[in-house]
Amino acid sequence: MNRRLAGLLLAIVAATGLLAAPVGVAEVRAATPDLTIVTNARYDVQPEAHRVRVTLDMVLTNHLRDTTTKRFYFDRAFLAVMPGTSGYKLTWSGGGSPRVKVSKRVASYTLLDLTLGARIYGGKSATYRLVFDLVDKGGAATRDVRIGAALASFPVWAYATDSTPGSTVRVVFPAGFETQVEAGDIPEPTTAADGTVVYQTGKLSRPLSFFAYLVADRTTELAERTITATVGDRSVDLTIRAWPDDPTWSDRVGGLVARALPVLSDRIGLPWARDGGLVIHETVSRSTGGYAGLFDPSGGQVEVAYYADDSVVLHESAHAWFNGALLADRWANEGFASYYGHDVAAALKVKTVPETLTPELEAARIPLNAWGPVGREEDATEDYAYAAALSLARAIAERAGDATLRAVWADAAARVGAYQPPVAAGTATSAVGGSGVDPETVEGAPDWRGLLDLLEARSASPFDDLWRTWVARDTDLPLLDERAAARARYDQVLAAAGDWRLPRPVRDAMRAWQFDQATALLTDASAILDRRSSIATAAAASGLTVPDTLRTAFESPDGFASATLEATAELEAIARYDEAAAARPTDPGMVEAAGLWGTTPEADLDHARTLFATGDLTGSATAAHAALSTWNGAAEIGRGRVLSLLALGAALLLAVILVATWLRGRRRRRRALAVAGAYATLAATPDPVVGAEAGEPIVAEGAEPDRWA
Repeated sequence: MNRRLAGLLLAIVAATGLLAAPVGVAEVRAATPDLTIVTNARYDVQPEAHRVRVTLDMVLTNHLRDTTTKRFYFDRAFLAVMPGTSGYKLTWSGGGSPRVKVSKRVASYTLLDLTLGARIYGGKSATYRLVFDLVDKGGAATRDVRIGAALASFPVWAYATDSTPGSTVRVVFPAGFETQVEAGDIPEPTTAADGTVVYQTGKLSRPLSFFAYLVADRTTELAERTITATVGDRSVDLTIRAWPDDPTWSDRVGGLVARALPVLSDRIGLPWARDGGLVIHETVSRSTGGYAGLFDPSGGQVEVAYYADDSVVLHESAHAWFNGALLADRWANEGFASYYGHDVAAALKVKTVPETLTPELEAARIPLNAWGPVGREEDATEDYAYAAALSLARAIAERAGDATLRAVWADAAARVGAYQPPVAAGTATSAVGGSGVDPETVEGAPDWRGLLDLLEARSASPFDDLWRTWVARDTDLPLLDERAAARARYDQVLAAAGDWRLPRPVRDAMRAWQFDQATALLTDASAILDRRSSIATAAAASGLTVPDTLRTAFESPDGFASATLEATAELEAIARYDEAAAARPTDPGMVEAAGLWGTTPEADLDHARTLFATGDLTGSATAAHAALSTWNGAAEIGRGRVLSLLALGAALLLAVILVATWLRGRRRRRRALAVAGAYATLAATPDPVVGAEAGEPIVAEGAEPDRWA
């Protein structure tokens, strides 16, 4: 607002040296300061009439002295007043008909020609009252004079001739107005018993150097209307609340926001980000904390100052997306709200003037990470930070490109973090996160660290140099160094892993910028990958198929504990298998063959190979051990079996001998008994041949017939 007062300050200079020409009987001579004017100026704010009534009670004094030959008097004077004033009226208590007319109008002042009601002779004074109006004629929102039911803003001058002290200024606001001095200097106001607010100066030693610009507002019922904007497939209600006497603001701001939101959504690449619409209030700068606009995301309310230009309106419209929910840091939200505001202005053919970094602003330079909350910084710091944030946003956009930025905003909105797992071959790519599986998400909107990670995840270009130049504080720079080293190590291990995914704790540590933890995990991962190579080599040499169990353990979130155990177990199982295979006899002898008779060590070894491929390392080791034990014990078992067979053969031979001996002995006993019986029979029978047919020998049971014959 101060910039627009430059013309008014020039008017102060133009008012210096007010003209008042003395008139003599015989000649006219230049008389300043022969005629002096001292005024008591009163400004009465009249909102209903949209004007300020200015009343000047003037004392005009002729300081000339008559001579014996000449008598001097003044019957007219010239007075410079504010530009744009009107309704001039000059009166006094004496006779005659004083008049006032405009002698000259320029941009910085209006020169009035005062015709006095009577002459003012040497050494005399006269009192006059000049009344005129400072009228709000409407027009541009940034016009110098705004007088209405809700707002009064206007410049205040003092009036006097050059080098004439003593003038005063009094400004009276109706009850209910809250006032502030926007520029210049005037004593603090007082509040009268009837509620009117009064500014009053003392006697000014240099009236023509006095200047103030006052702004006052009061609560009034707002004129409300609702319009609808179509954003993508959503109908968004926009409630416009303007001062009842400012329909121009309502039409301009409401129409611009309605046109801008669909274009913003398209350029940012995100749908409407709120459940409801927006409520847009007309305000003064004080109610926005000294800012031309403020966005309250919690209620979807936007405050836009009555004098804010279109760039402010578009900036606040972009805050519907960049409001702390999408990005965490103030500089990022303000920078990209400005970037997209100016970008959309170009698309809508709306003229805006972007903030630029001037040498004066550079003098207040700070790292953007040091930019405090709204209302905490000095004006110079605020001005620099806004301009710097826009410059950085433009540099990021130029390097990233529109498509990358849209992808980053989509990730940020979905809380998708950087360092997503690699996409498996043949896996469909999703719009967010990179793969057909659910992406890994993070808590909260990305801050300066997360935004840097997302940009470098979505782009092949680096951005950390911009962070070092614009964003990082001195205390942040070592962290960026650690990040660079950790990312290099991460890329190295990621390449070594191939299609294996690093476990999530590694990515979480990288996303959290916990680089000590990330580096330790990457060291563990590298060790497992080295053992993977050893396992693959050993398994190939042994004819074994490596199972997927090590990969599963490696990708699990337990910090490589299970992978370490799995790698150890696989190497041990391969060793058990190799040991068993090495024990297989190539040309078993009779003794070993005897030991292997009825066993299946080859089947056990095959089973060990099958179990290893399925990941049953305990079963594989057990089966291999069984084969090993069989082959290692074959000779001893064979010897035992041979000895057992020999013993059995000997036992059988002995048994045969014993049986044969027994049978032979038994036969002899039976023969002897038979002979004895025969003799006994012969002795007892009178006729030895009774019972026998002629020619048939008598043979005792068990006897040998031929011998008996």
